Amino acid sequence: MPALLDVVHQLIEEKTPWRFVLTGSSARKLRRGASNLLAGRVSRAEMHPLMAAELGDAFDLDYALSKGTVPLVWYADNPSDTLAAYVALYLNEEVQAEALVRDIGAFGRFLEAMSFSHASQLNLSAVARESGVNRQTIANYLEVLEDLLLGFRLPVFSRRARRDLVAHEKFYYFDSGVYQSLRPRGPLDRAEEVAGGALEGLVAQHLRAWAAYRNDGEKLYYWRTRHGSEVDFVVYGQKGLWAFEVKHSRRVDRKDLRSLRAFREDYPEAELALLYRGDEPLEIDGIVVLPCDTFLRNLKPWNDPLTGEKL
Repeated sequence: MPALLDVVHQLIEEKTPWRFVLTGSSARKLRRGASNLLAGRVSRAEMHPLMAAELGDAFDLDYALSKGTVPLVWYADNPSDTLAAYVALYLNEEVQAEALVRDIGAFGRFLEAMSFSHASQLNLSAVARESGVNRQTIANYLEVLEDLLLGFRLPVFSRRARRDLVAHEKFYYFDSGVYQSLRPRGPLDRAEEVAGGALEGLVAQHLRAWAAYRNDGEKLYYWRTRHGSEVDFVVYGQKGLWAFEVKHSRRVDRKDLRSLRAFREDYPEAELALLYRGDEPLEIDGIVVLPCDTFLRNLKPWNDPLTGEKL
């Protein structure tokens, strides 16, 4: 109800003693309806899926990869059924009821097609072919998806670039469980590929939450050269520069660090880490190698993501 903001505005102007907390699952209706956005009178905050540090001892990496960490799903009596209904709820109550798209069936195909782009460079033309609609429609659908807070894009980190970098953004669903629920599986789908995307997405949603809750200007990127060197995540802000590579493997060798070494050549001031599914913290070629479970549990907004020291 965008008109609610007019009432809140009036009460703020009248200097009432009340404080307001307004929550919503979509900004699209507000922006398109010339709504009163209370500019200068409110602060904006984002609520993300639960972080491992919030869950404490209850955090289970395999469970988080399968079901995600959306509170509604995590605490459900039947998480599988709740997760299966989650996207349908958005389709019915947000997309269809608000007439955000004309063809709800095509949008459903788009959601499925986008699951193949999760943790990958975004190619709208390829998604359009898989969805059976034109590229401009897919671009509009992507805006809807982001307005509903179901997905986000990562730009390429290009500050002081010394190499020829790609231009395409990467795409992620906002929660690993939502990605898993949308990703089709069949004889042509490798389990390792799906699991790798889920792990990378889980790290992405944690780093994104970490940066948002710090509210200190850190931004999340990725880095990829035209010659194929890629670092999954780069976090850049006033307090530091961090680069992370994520491997869904229980073993690590020197070749897995090739992209991080290339990044270090260009940005020697960066803190580097490779996150993997093993159990032992290591150091190879001066690069920290951490169990992903340990990293996620220790990631807290007031601390350095690698050293754990207060920022």
